[in-house]
Amino acid sequence: MTLEKALSSAKCLHFIGIGGSGMFPIVQIFHGRGYGIQGSDNNPGDTTKAEENMGIRVMIGHSANNVTGADLVIYSAAIMRDNPELVAAHGAGIPVFERSQVLGYITRQYEDCICVSGTHGKTTTTAMATHILVKAGLDPSAVIGGKLPLIGGNGRAGSSTIMTCEACEFVDTFLQLDPDIAVILNVDADHLDYFGTLENIIASFRKFALKASNCVIYNGDDENTRKAVDGVEKKLVSFGLAPENTYSAQNITVLSPIETRFDLVKNGQILTALTLHVPGRHNILNALAACASALEVGAAPEQIAQALPSFTGAGRRFELLGVVRGATIADDYAHHPAELKATLEMAMGMGYKAVWAVFQPFTYSRTALLLQDFADALSIADKVVMSEIMGAREVNTFNIYTKDLADKIEGSVWFNTFEEMADYVMGNASEGDLVITLGCGDVYKCAKIMLQR
Repeated sequence: MTLEKALSSAKCLHFIGIGGSGMFPIVQIFHGRGYGIQGSDNNPGDTTKAEENMGIRVMIGHSANNVTGADLVIYSAAIMRDNPELVAAHGAGIPVFERSQVLGYITRQYEDCICVSGTHGKTTTTAMATHILVKAGLDPSAVIGGKLPLIGGNGRAGSSTIMTCEACEFVDTFLQLDPDIAVILNVDADHLDYFGTLENIIASFRKFALKASNCVIYNGDDENTRKAVDGVEKKLVSFGLAPENTYSAQNITVLSPIETRFDLVKNGQILTALTLHVPGRHNILNALAACASALEVGAAPEQIAQALPSFTGAGRRFELLGVVRGATIADDYAHHPAELKATLEMAMGMGYKAVWAVFQPFTYSRTALLLQDFADALSIADKVVMSEIMGAREVNTFNIYTKDLADKIEGSVWFNTFEEMADYVMGNASEGDLVITLGCGDVYKCAKIMLQR
């Protein structure tokens, strides 16, 4: 049975992994369209609480009985094939579809679908583009991997032909999408347990670029991205700091750690002056990609200039949470060495007395394959505190533990629980320090414990 046919008769949709950041916007879109929604997840969190507040039934833990009453089951790529709910759904003849298939179906319903890919920066750029388009009155639909304050969530169902969509390369799920505009922010070595080599990753991004029906917007400053689009016979639009790009940032002025001004330049001509209130060089590049995307679907330069200053980031993207006894607590999704490097270098330049990196490694394979890169990136911080590795979908066949990483970082410490981590940090951090929790798992809970301390 096709997804289209299954949705036409379904009344109740069941989501396995309903608490995931990638699932939540799809849940929001289908909930807005009147479907009954229920789902399950291993752990409660902010997302499951938000879903419960929407009137959605969320079950903690996976059980065959959870799919009772469902007409269609949607699961994330992180769900194992022997999951009892998947097995029960197949046994009961309930149509089953992976999240990327469902997202692909959604993207095909829009004439101007902007799909934002890249090893790093997808959520921020998708959120930024959505923010601009909403502020410009273009009423887009959106699927974002983090919460955008302007829309109060990860997704929205707009009334226009425009959609923004985060496109994740994990196990090639982005190849299920149908972008009109394919954005490639950068290409780096990640998910090597699946891709094997950087060359295979570049090849997948090339396949993604070839799916664009309108144009490809790509980072002209990034060598691997240039390799991915080389020879692609599509309309190619580059962005970057180098002036030879189609879109570039010129006359950059850093006014404060969180305020940057620059001119948006297209083919050597200044379109408008922009003010950015998210820190770091990488966010200038993200802004260029978001602006180029918005211009392609009808936003005017002056609308972008009016909208961008009010964008202060997406949830869990250098999100400032509060101050405890003079120490600032922040949270960031960075989980790859390149992301950690960018985030920590930015943090070290913000004038804090000391920067604490409170890190939760995610997946055994990534930690093992990039161990020295993680050590080099985390060593940028003044203090490093870590949890044990969150295995998520994996079994520890690599025989890798956080101790192996800690041994490579002078002065670092690690603990088994978030409570122990929070106690240690709050017992040693000083007034004027920055404490930033880092990782794509549930390390944000550690930040909340510190705020409660």
